[in-house]
Parts: sequence; C-alpha cells; structure tokens
Amino acid sequence: MAKKKTGSIAVPFLVTVFIGLIVVGGAAFGLYRYFGFGNTDAPPEPTPRTGQTISVEDNHTILLILDEPEERCSSTFVLMRSRPLKKALTFIGLPSNMISLVDGEQQCLRDCYDRGGATAAQDFVSKSFGITIDRYMKFDGTAFRKVCDIFGGVSYEVNVEIAGFKNDGSKQYMNSRQIETFVTYSLFRGGERERAFQTAALLAAMVNQADGPRIADGFDGSFNTIINLLSDTTVTSVDYKNHKTAIKHIFQNGSSIAVSLELNGTDADKDFLPSEKAIKEVKEYYFSDDKTAETAE
Repeated sequence: MAKKKTGSIAVPFLVTVFIGLIVVGGAAFGLYRYFGFGNTDAPPEPTPRTGQTISVEDNHTILLILDEPEERCSSTFVLMRSRPLKKALTFIGLPSNMISLVDGEQQCLRDCYDRGGATAAQDFVSKSFGITIDRYMKFDGTAFRKVCDIFGGVSYEVNVEIAGFKNDGSKQYMNSRQIETFVTYSLFRGGERERAFQTAALLAAMVNQADGPRIADGFDGSFNTIINLLSDTTVTSVDYKNHKTAIKHIFQNGSSIAVSLELNGTDADKDFLPSEKAIKEVKEYYFSDDKTAETAE
C-alpha cells in the first residue's frame, strides 16, 4: 500500500493560513487606526473657555437692616451699592431718624420700618432718593456676627466711650461681638447721623481689610450660611446665581474696593433732613452708570 504524501498537503495549508493572518491582521490594524486607537499624535488644543460677561446689568443695590430690639437701639440702616465693572462697593449710612417727603407727606425712616417692616423701609429710601433698590436683607444679631466672622473682624478707629474700648481715636481690632456693640451704640455725639456714618465706614473698612480672593473662593458656602440665618430677605439663590461671577470679580480683582458715604443734611429737633444736594449727588454719581453700555469679560 502506497504511503500518503503528507508534506505536500501541509505546506500549502500553512501558506494559506499565513496569508489569511496577514490579510485579516492588516484589515484589523486598518480599522484600529481608523477609529483612532493607538494614535500617538498630540491631542488637539482644548477650546478656550469664555468667561461670563460682566456688565452694568450686574449693578445692584441692597438695603441692609440690623434689627436688634434687645440692644435698646433703633434699627440700623445701610444702603449697599455694588458696581462690579468698577470693582466697587459703596456703603451709605442712613440715619434711622431721616425724614423725607414721600407720597405727598413727611415720613420718617424709623417710623416706616416700625409700621410696615423692611418692605416699607425699602420703599421709603427708594422714593427719598429716586432710585431703585433691588433687594433688602434683614439681620438679627446672630446673622450679623456671622458676616463679621466671615470677613475676619476689623481694625477701626474708636473715639467714643464704650465699655471695653479705648477712647483715644486709635485703631483697635474688633471681633464680631465688639462690632455689634459699636454699631448699636446709641450715644454717639452726633446722634443717629453719626451712628449711621460710623456703621457704613466700619463696614467699608472690614471689606477692604479682608482677603479678597479668600472671600471670593468661599462665597458659595458663605452665601448659603448667611441666607439660612436670615428670617426676612428678598435675596434669593437665583439672584446669587445670576450675579455671583460679578460679585466674585470685585473681590478677586479689586483693591480697596469699598467706600463709605456720609449724607449731608440738617438736624432738626429729633429728625435728620438730608440736603437736596446730597441726594442729587448720590443719585448722579453712584447710580447714573446703570445706563452706560459697558461690559467686561
């Protein structure tokens, strides 16, 4: 019986398998490269991020109210004007005994607040100056002290006889409780007008002495903390979301961003009447830029 020639069959078979592997392997490699696997080229440059535009629409005005009946002091009123394009905050102290002609009759800020609350006070100030006040924030002692703690207290000149303070006009550091004691002190020589101005000036100093970038970095947490402590405010989380980039811009890029303003006027008996010139200057200097078409990236 003749033997089969196994060698002649094996060789063509191996050649066929080898060619098949080359063909299949080549096709697989082509698909591999086609879909980008194994590509050693450098990745494309990321698309540059465009920052949120800051404009005059981010300007806003908030009436700050400190209400602490237990301190046996009239409520404290400060108008805070924010202008992110200019990287500026302005604090305007409003004497609680300020009077103005509102809706055809003479009214007093303190009386309006006592009768109608924060909304009535906001309406009084808005009509007295002829400006729009966007929101109000009403603080009790706990919320106010928390704000002072967030900013880190303040070094401020004290020239009034308050227990625990040096009465020599020198700068002295105040923690949150001392700040609270100072701004609710009811025996300033200049009465409510001086107390209002001292409060505004202290707030401006506290902002300027704070670490701006630190404040900006922690703004989200700080806002949530404060807003949860306030029992009465028209500021919402949506307001913060819409303006937080602009607000952070002030603290991250500004230097000596805050100023305080004292209203000129006349003390008449127990009332304070701001001068028409003072009201006009406030409106024209601090509010006229709302109509200026400026933007910044």
